[in-house]
Amino acid sequence: MPHRRAVAVIGGLALAGSALAACSAEEHRTSITVFAAASLAASFDDIAEGFEGEHADIDVEPIVYDGSSTLATQIAEGAAPDVFASADEANMTAVDEFTETPEIFAENTLVIAVPQGNPAGIETLADLPGATVVTCAAEVPCGSASVRLLDLAGVELEPASLEQNVTAVLTKVSTGDADAGLVYATDAAGDDTVEAIVPEHADEVVNRYPVAALSGSDSPDAASAFVDYVTGAEGQQVLADHGFGAP
Repeated sequence: MPHRRAVAVIGGLALAGSALAACSAEEHRTSITVFAAASLAASFDDIAEGFEGEHADIDVEPIVYDGSSTLATQIAEGAAPDVFASADEANMTAVDEFTETPEIFAENTLVIAVPQGNPAGIETLADLPGATVVTCAAEVPCGSASVRLLDLAGVELEPASLEQNVTAVLTKVSTGDADAGLVYATDAAGDDTVEAIVPEHADEVVNRYPVAALSGSDSPDAASAFVDYVTGAEGQQVLADHGFGAP
């Protein structure tokens, strides 16, 4: 009986030690919040999964996706993510007082997205006036890029609606609510309900994507590690797989 009692005590101590170790490990876990442009949704979901696989002690909270201008406004008004990834440099510059030095990690260009079968027969930017066309609002990166692209082509356009992010534009095209929309090449490539037409001057309007850790992050090391992963070989491969150009 004493032997059994000793074994029971030892077993109990081992279980207690395991429980304490588990609690200790849980206490040392870190979580980070990432704000990212809507056009990064598919790629950043994959990046977050790969990052967590390499950093078992860091959890990436569900990433907040929206138009870069909307996210920048939220940061300026007090939102406190740990990392911000913008679809253009202007919106990153708008919050530079809150960020560490940003790094360019990807590039993107615009295409004309049309529903499968292209029922309106859109072929060029010159075909857009008179059709039901949606674009991003001018303050959103995809919107400002659309304005530049149309200016280069000498096309005047009155969009049927102005959306706050590229996902909303693509949705209206894919559901047939619009004859066409100007979206990023990466978004059109990831949606088999639409066709993409590469317009003239597309290579002259290139959006460069910066990412930065927020200077007020509660988890600065984890935030920096995420930025390093995005700009490193693993993150760059994911972005390339989703059609983004290298910086």
